[in-house]
Amino acid sequence: MGYKISKVDVWVTDLVNRPGMLARCLEAISNAGGNLEFVVARRVTERTARAFFAPLVGAKQQKAAADVGLQKAGGMHVLRIEGPDKPGLGARITRAIAAANINGRGLSCASIARKMVCYVAFGSDADLKHAGKVVKKALA
Repeated sequence: MGYKISKVDVWVTDLVNRPGMLARCLEAISNAGGNLEFVVARRVTERTARAFFAPLVGAKQQKAAADVGLQKAGGMHVLRIEGPDKPGLGARITRAIAAANINGRGLSCASIARKMVCYVAFGSDADLKHAGKVVKKALA
C-alpha cells in the first residue's frame, strides 16, 4: 500500500472559551452529514479558543459550518498524507520538506492500527505544491 497525498481545505473558527461552544460546531457539521477526521482546538486566551476542522465536503456541510462561524482558513495551504505507519515517518516527511527549503506553518499527525494520517500546513499554495512533490519522492 502506498501513500495518498492530497490538498485539503481546513476550516477555522474563534470561539468564546466556555462549555458547549466546540460541541455546537461539531453538532452543526454532524447534522449536515459531516464526518470529520481532523479537529484541533486550543485555548488562545482565558476567554477565547481557536478550532480547526477538516474535511468539510459539499455545500450543505460548508453552509452549516459557516452558520456557526467557521470559515476556510485563509493563508493556510494544507497537504494531507495518508498511508501505512512506519518508524521515523514523521522525520522523513519533515526532513524532505526542510531539505527543499520549505518552511511549514503547522503539523498534526496521528497513527492508529498501523495507518497514519498527517496534515502539514504551508503559507502558500506554491510551497504546498513543492512540498507535495518532495514528500511523494521521499515516501516512494
